[in-house]
Amino acid sequence: MPGLRVIRTYHHEWLQSDLLAGISLAAVALPIGIAYAELAGFPAVAGIYASILPAVAYALFGSSRQLVVNPDAAACAIVAATVGPLVASDPSRYVDVAVTLTFVTGLLCIAGGLAGLGVIADFLSRPILTGYLNGIALSIIAGQLGTLMGVQVPKGGFFRTIVEAFSRLGDTHHLTIAVGLGLFVLLRIFKHFWPRLPGPLIGVVFGIVLVYAMGLEGKGVAVVGQVPAGFPMPTLPKFKLAELRPLVESATGIMLVSFCSMMTTARGFANKNKYPIDANQDMIALGFSDLASGLSRGFVVSGADSRTAVADSSGGKTQLTSVVAAIAMALVLFFLTSPLALLPKAALAAILISSAFGLFDVASLRRYLRVSPAEFWLSIVAMLGVMTVGVLHGVLIAVALTLLRLIALASRPRDAVLGEVDEQSGIYGQIGEDGSTPIPGLLLFRFESAIVFFNADHFKERVRTVLNQAHPRPRWFLFSAESTPGLDITGSETLEELRAELEEQGIVFAIAKPRGRFEAMLKLTGVADKIGPERIFSTVRAGVAAFRADHEGR
Repeated sequence: MPGLRVIRTYHHEWLQSDLLAGISLAAVALPIGIAYAELAGFPAVAGIYASILPAVAYALFGSSRQLVVNPDAAACAIVAATVGPLVASDPSRYVDVAVTLTFVTGLLCIAGGLAGLGVIADFLSRPILTGYLNGIALSIIAGQLGTLMGVQVPKGGFFRTIVEAFSRLGDTHHLTIAVGLGLFVLLRIFKHFWPRLPGPLIGVVFGIVLVYAMGLEGKGVAVVGQVPAGFPMPTLPKFKLAELRPLVESATGIMLVSFCSMMTTARGFANKNKYPIDANQDMIALGFSDLASGLSRGFVVSGADSRTAVADSSGGKTQLTSVVAAIAMALVLFFLTSPLALLPKAALAAILISSAFGLFDVASLRRYLRVSPAEFWLSIVAMLGVMTVGVLHGVLIAVALTLLRLIALASRPRDAVLGEVDEQSGIYGQIGEDGSTPIPGLLLFRFESAIVFFNADHFKERVRTVLNQAHPRPRWFLFSAESTPGLDITGSETLEELRAELEEQGIVFAIAKPRGRFEAMLKLTGVADKIGPERIFSTVRAGVAAFRADHEGR
């Protein structure tokens, strides 16, 4: 429990900052939690439940000092996409099945953290995660149009929902859309001009005052309705065994996306505040946060980037900020739920749409297009996947794209023909760069990857290509292995085939600077013996010197 270590080393001068930041955080987290409950298909009060105990659980188990674990847009969207079809015949079971999904996700996170699977945070690339979250943002906006307009709009993917919403423009409830659009504009004004003020809280209060003062509920404006005070009794949900498999599959997707998204936020603020975090510990902490949410009849949670930013910008130093916010929200839950009954649902739609605007990352897309067009298009495909085939299948598309990108990079790594900067320096670089020039009679080659089964043939073809392009034909081929950290059986057999092929052509095959797994496999497979110890060099400079001595000797 890293949180206990923080308690032991806590500096009393941090207390005032943490208290004030906690109150600011609660002012933002409470209305967003209620809005995300609507997104997940839960009663409004569940958003408050999911904002209290999970934050305390992460404060105890997590390694980040700033990260706020609360309801998250992506996870809520997956919950709705998963649970809705499972309970279509009996909607009264929605909460039980969704809470079961929360428990399963929590257990998977704890098991994954104990098994050291925190490394999965490195396997969803930023462009693909950006595309996925952009797709979520657009899907949220489309999904809230009906609530904003005061009409029922069937949900079925981004484009279908947009078409359905436009087809019902004539049925729009004008008071509802006036309240929703007015509050949306208010939120954007606060976001632009006074970003430190709790815009969502101000929007909620303003919406409640409007409904109360103008009697809007009686004029057809939908409101949240009665919000029960206090916490529910901790209970285990009921589920059917037939539902367990789809729930585990969905929980795996939620774990992947929510954890990767959380770690992106956690690492960003850890770098800013100059301290380390532990990915495996944070996966375990996320699991305990989900279990805490499930016990309080809440839904799946994750690292909340907007609320983490509020905690940090408000001066929060430690996880005490999240604990103070949780206490403040608990007090609201016990003593101030009556006014929440008058909260217009259009206000929640405005909060969700405003949050989705913040989730959509245009700046990163522009940067990807400028720096790496291939990754830009991967981001766009991930986004379109979420918008067309749905949130859950969008997760699978994002994972598949990540794996394809990883395989593509690993199977076709960069390589270079090296030259000498000058004979005395012993410095070698890619020919044409830094003044590097070829060494007559020697082809010095670098391969920037391990040589394994899926790129071994590519390595051999690249060597053949550069040899065929070399004029005059070299007498030595010296492989610089310092950028090749590993070798498997297929790779070692490929090296031996290449050595024999070059030997038939009268070209000496030599290796410089083998190390680690690469060097060990050369010896284990016997390839080192076939090359000969006199043709394996500890440095590139030693290999070049041996070539020159052999050349002069002839």
